[in-house]
Amino acid sequence: MFKWFKDKFDKKDENDIEVKEEGLETEESSSNLDNDLEEIKDDLEETKENLEEKLEDTKDNLEKNLEEAKENLEEKAKEVKKNVEEDLKEGSEDTSNSLTLNEKDSSLVDEELEEENKEENKKQGFFQKMFSGLTKTRDNFTDKINQVLGNYLTIDDDLYEDLEDILITADVGVDTTLKLIDNLRETIKKEKITDPSLVLGLLGEEAKKLIDLNENNKSFNPNISPTIILVVGVNGVGKTTTVGKLAAKYKAEGKKVLLVAADTFRAAATEQLQEWARRTGVDIVHHAEGSDPAAVVYDAIQAAKARNSDIILCDTAGRLHNKANLMNELEKIYRIIDKNFPEANKESLIVLDATTGQNALLQAKQFKEVAKVSGIVITKLDGTAKGGIILPLINELKVPVTYIGVGEQVDDLQDFDSDKFIDSIFVK
Repeated sequence: MFKWFKDKFDKKDENDIEVKEEGLETEESSSNLDNDLEEIKDDLEETKENLEEKLEDTKDNLEKNLEEAKENLEEKAKEVKKNVEEDLKEGSEDTSNSLTLNEKDSSLVDEELEEENKEENKKQGFFQKMFSGLTKTRDNFTDKINQVLGNYLTIDDDLYEDLEDILITADVGVDTTLKLIDNLRETIKKEKITDPSLVLGLLGEEAKKLIDLNENNKSFNPNISPTIILVVGVNGVGKTTTVGKLAAKYKAEGKKVLLVAADTFRAAATEQLQEWARRTGVDIVHHAEGSDPAAVVYDAIQAAKARNSDIILCDTAGRLHNKANLMNELEKIYRIIDKNFPEANKESLIVLDATTGQNALLQAKQFKEVAKVSGIVITKLDGTAKGGIILPLINELKVPVTYIGVGEQVDDLQDFDSDKFIDSIFVK
């Protein structure tokens, strides 16, 4: 029994000793960990201080290098400037002349570039005005074609018939429409095209061919000096306004212009033309209302010779309802010009109002019977959806369109460009 108790107490002592030893070991490990952390913290602090010192040194070195580089550049700049000044002073007369010539050449190049930029901006401005001015025509024309093409998966006879209807209602006219559609059908068949989405572009190309074919024979030429231009057309189409805008246009091109108020029939026609002469700063010859138009033209010819005029613009009466009187009047004017101004280049422009559609084509045909029409002016294109009338005018009359009006401003009377016109209305 005693032995049992003894062994038990001995075992208990051993356990207590082991627990104490484990406790001591734990306390010792905790103490070691604290020491390690403290050492790491000290190392980090030291590293931070070292980095800050290095950064400060680097910054100082950079600032010093930059300052030195700046000083070196300033010294070199002074040296180069000094050398250039010495070279200029010591240069020969030939060198001086060469430098002057180079400066002139440079100036000429700059002027040429500036002129080219102005011309390019002018062309872009004209195209933009034309594009904007043809909005109503484009909406009435191209939008309808695109809508029809969207209803077809293939190109067939029904599609051609729908295109014909759109072209005719857009004042392209029956004859010109049939010719366009026949040419389109031929091209599509030849090139084996089946996609309806390509039709609009092809139609535009055929329209260009139709116009370009006749523009190759363009005869109107106001660049020959002297040139006398008879401007004809019915009252109300903007004839007198067109004469005034043409005066401004030709004067801006450097030509010496003379206006002739040969429309003595319409009340206030002379006063209107006088106002244009005042606004554009050109000379004018006029008589009292009811005077003989041929007599006005005769006086104008004498004035043009005395003043060395380049362009003589004659505003004539538009009495289309009495074709016989109009023909007699124009023939008399032509005889006066032939007899008294044979050296002059003679042109006749007919002014047509685009808003009248097919009536404009009828007027042009009637005037062509009594006047030697060499060019067509289309006014008020910006206010109508009937811009398609230009196609039959060229195709059926075989007379080129020379100018178009796409606004009320003086510079809104533009040279007609067939490619730009087609591109402005055939838009996908």
